[in-house]
Amino acid sequence: MVQFSKAAFSIALFSAASASAFVVKPSVNSWSSLSQTPMTYHQTVGSLYGSTATRTKNRPLVRLHESGSEDDEIERLKSMAAKLRSEAASLEAERAEALAVAAEKAFREFDTNQDGEISLSELKAGLEKILKVELSDSRVKQLMKDFDTSGDGALQLDEFVGVNQFRNRLEALAREEKEAAAAAKKAALLEKEQAALAEARLEFLNESEPTTTDKLVSILPYLFPLMDGLQYGRFLLSEAGPNPIVAIIAVIYALYRAIPFSGFVAFFALNFLSNNPSLNRLVRYNMQQAIFLDIALFFPGLVSGLLSLILGQAGNPIPKAVSELSTDAIFVTLLLALGYCAVSSLLGITPDKIPIVSQAVSDRMPTIDMFDDQGRFMPREMGGEEKDDKDKKDK
Repeated sequence: MVQFSKAAFSIALFSAASASAFVVKPSVNSWSSLSQTPMTYHQTVGSLYGSTATRTKNRPLVRLHESGSEDDEIERLKSMAAKLRSEAASLEAERAEALAVAAEKAFREFDTNQDGEISLSELKAGLEKILKVELSDSRVKQLMKDFDTSGDGALQLDEFVGVNQFRNRLEALAREEKEAAAAAKKAALLEKEQAALAEARLEFLNESEPTTTDKLVSILPYLFPLMDGLQYGRFLLSEAGPNPIVAIIAVIYALYRAIPFSGFVAFFALNFLSNNPSLNRLVRYNMQQAIFLDIALFFPGLVSGLLSLILGQAGNPIPKAVSELSTDAIFVTLLLALGYCAVSSLLGITPDKIPIVSQAVSDRMPTIDMFDDQGRFMPREMGGEEKDDKDKKDK
C-alpha cells in the first residue's frame, strides 16, 4: 500500500508539473524559490487537488498571451513589407539612374559634332553603325517624326529613347511596309481581275464601237415599222406619181405581205435577235426601237377607229379631208422618226432622242452595271429586288 501511494504521489506530482508548464512558463527564480521552499506531503496533495482551479483561472492569460503574439507578428510583417518597398524603390532609382547614364552615353555617341542634339544624318549614321544595317531615308525621317516631340527636326537628350526603342520602332515600320506592300499587291490583283471582268463583260455585251457593217445592219430593222406604217401614207404615195423610191417600197411591201403572218414573224424575230449580246449594241438598240415604233403605230389607228365609230353612231362621220390629213400627219411623223434613226445609225450614234420610245428602249437594254461582282447577268428588275432585300436586312 505504501509503495502504491508513493507511485500515485509521483504520478500526481509529474502531472502537476506538466500542467504548470502549459499555464505559464516559470522563470529561473521561480524554480529556485520552489526548490528552496520545502513542501509537505499534504501540501503537495492539496496543491494537486487545486490544480484544476488553477488551470481554469489561468485560461484568460493564455488567450491574452496568444493575442499579443498575433499583434506582434502583424507589426513584424508590416515592418518587413515597408523595408521591401524601400529596397524596391532604391533599386528602381538605381536602375533609372543607370538607364539615364547609358542613354546619355549613347546620345553622346550619336551626337558626333557635340552640339547637344542629334540631326537626321547623325541619327541615320549612328543607327547604321550600331544595327549594322542600311536604312532608307524615309524610315529615318519617320523615326525622327515619331520621337521628335518638339518638332524642331532634331533629337535632344530628353527625346532620346535609346537604341532598343529605335530598333523596335524600325522593326514595326518594316512590318507596316510589308503589310502595305501586301495590301497594294492585293489591290493590284483585284484591279486586274476587275479589268479582266469588265473586258469580259464588254465582249459579252459587244459594247464596242460599231463597224461599218454594224451601222448598215442597224437601219434594216426600221423596215418593220415602215411596212406597217404604209397604210397611213396611202394618200401621199398615191399622189406622188411614178417614183423609183416609191416603186422600191412597193416591191418590198409586196414581199412583206406575201409572207403569212409577216407582222408576227418580224416582231418575234427582232425581239429574239435583240437579246443576242454578241450583236453590236447599236444593232440591238435599233431592233428594240423598231419594235416600239411599230407598237406605237397601233394607237393612232385605234383612236381613229373609235372616233369614226362614235361619230358615225351620232350621225356626224369624220370628214374625208380630216381623215386624210390625220393619216398623212401620222405617216410624215413616222418618216421623220425613221429618217432620224437611219441618219444617226449611219453616223454610229445611238438614236435615243425619240420622246417616250427611246427611254423605254434604253430601260430594256442590258448594260455593264447589270452584272454582279461574280460576273453574273442581273436584269434591272432582279437587281432592284436584291437591292431592296439588302436594304431591308441592313435596317
